[in-house]
Amino acid sequence: MTVKIYNTLNRQKEDFIPIEQGKVKMYVCGPTVYDSCHIGHARSVVVFDVIVRYLRAVGYDVTYVRNFTDVDDKIIKRANELNVDSTEIAEKYIKEFHEDMDALNVKRADIEPKATEHIQQIINVTETLIDKKMAYEVDGDVFFTVETFDGYGKLSGRKLDDMEAGARIEIDKRKKNPFDFVLWKSSKPDEPSWDSPWGKGRPGWHIECSAMSSEYLGKTFDIHGGGKDLIFPHHENEIAQSEAAFDRPFAKFWVHNGFVKIDDEKISKSLGNAIVIKDILKAYHPEALRLFLLSKHYRSPIDFTDQAIDEATSGLDKMYALLDRIESNENVGPVTDTAQDQATGKLWESFCDAMNDDFNTALGIGLLFNAVRDLNRLLDEQTDLRSEDAIIKIQTERADILKIGSILGILSEVPSEYFSNKKSSAVKNADINPDEIEQMILERAEARKAKDFSRADQIRDKLDAMNIILEDKPEGTVWKIKDTK
Repeated sequence: MTVKIYNTLNRQKEDFIPIEQGKVKMYVCGPTVYDSCHIGHARSVVVFDVIVRYLRAVGYDVTYVRNFTDVDDKIIKRANELNVDSTEIAEKYIKEFHEDMDALNVKRADIEPKATEHIQQIINVTETLIDKKMAYEVDGDVFFTVETFDGYGKLSGRKLDDMEAGARIEIDKRKKNPFDFVLWKSSKPDEPSWDSPWGKGRPGWHIECSAMSSEYLGKTFDIHGGGKDLIFPHHENEIAQSEAAFDRPFAKFWVHNGFVKIDDEKISKSLGNAIVIKDILKAYHPEALRLFLLSKHYRSPIDFTDQAIDEATSGLDKMYALLDRIESNENVGPVTDTAQDQATGKLWESFCDAMNDDFNTALGIGLLFNAVRDLNRLLDEQTDLRSEDAIIKIQTERADILKIGSILGILSEVPSEYFSNKKSSAVKNADINPDEIEQMILERAEARKAKDFSRADQIRDKLDAMNIILEDKPEGTVWKIKDTK
């Protein structure tokens, strides 16, 4: 089945046919590195990480470029506030970005260009636009003339004649049109700057992506991605300047992820609700956060609440519990290194059907939960698990589950280690003495052996009051800590 992608440019799902058969060239706008990444950044990065993983899994050779905007008004402002060089601020938050995304099991992009390392390419594109009379210089600043590009507004659906100056932009009387946008900014005191034909200055925000994407992917490439907040003006301006400079279509497919809200409010630093990734990961497993972020279709908004992330945590526990249950069954056998690569079952096929329909991870996750429920039921029915058909089914679906997990970026841990680490973390946070718990479990086992069920129940109740859950299994009693968040 052909992959279908919703193309923001044409406002419909379209068959994905890459420019070069079997190869995908993809550019996604990365962060402006002046502060810590919040959950909104995490959604965009995780969404496109999964898209790349899936395209590679079904046979495409993907070249993935994600940039860093490392010179910008916000970076300069932060540097001046702290009385440090802007490069120091940028490098600090690039490092932190990588730490956050590594923790979230996000694969690095193939190429991660920085704006400051592509000044000449930016100048070249700007000079081309001036030569074509589609940009002009005023006092060392260079502006793009929007009225010279007939297609302006085709991505956002806005018409230039209908837009009101001053509503979204700062009015500059030097511009020929209020919506003309800056390609090159003249330098101000105490700002980073580079030599250019128009004097010392630095690049505007929009031009850097046109210069860097064309440098690594060519003047036309397959997929350009980012958050919905970038559609206008950033991506609209990218299209205008790129197609004006290169005389050809810029990107075939435009893919935009929806917003993250916090308790049904839009994320905003002014509201103080921009929860940073590192703080979330202090309380929740990184895979639980990934599972939450992928639990809605990528184009839909998603609301971050305690209940939603707790449900994701519970769902992740159920998946790992099933894998642990299968792995501990001697008739099934341990998972092999190549098991997920050999996944060919109906579960994997159904997951591919979901992903081929505009990367529907929400449906794919639903299929995972259905498989967990069905396999647990099968294991309950086959207590001795000697049926060859049942064993083959379990082995096949486990391979499918692990392969799906590798696309979603979850289920990467050994199940027993996942629960051991979870218990250790919970013990530390709850200030619980494991030796005391083990002693109480031993006393309960002795009471049950002596048929003193009243005493056994008293011990269980005492443990329950300590938020300890007991699970009696054939091989013995195991304990877990309740999630009380």
